[in-house]
Amino acid sequence: MSLPKDPFILLSFVNTKLRDEFPSLEKLCENIEESKEYIEKSLKEIGYIYDKDKNTFM
Repeated sequence: MSLPKDPFILLSFVNTKLRDEFPSLEKLCENIEESKEYIEKSLKEIGYIYDKDKNTFM
């Protein structure tokens, strides 16, 4: 699966998937075959960090 390149669109995509389909970032990454580190790095660049307890990037 090709992820959105724009970090704000990526944020929306990932948070929607986490809210609607996946109980954790790890499960999402397994499903889409993308590294957790890539997603976290991309979203950290725009000021968002994964909150494991809330299962969302904030």
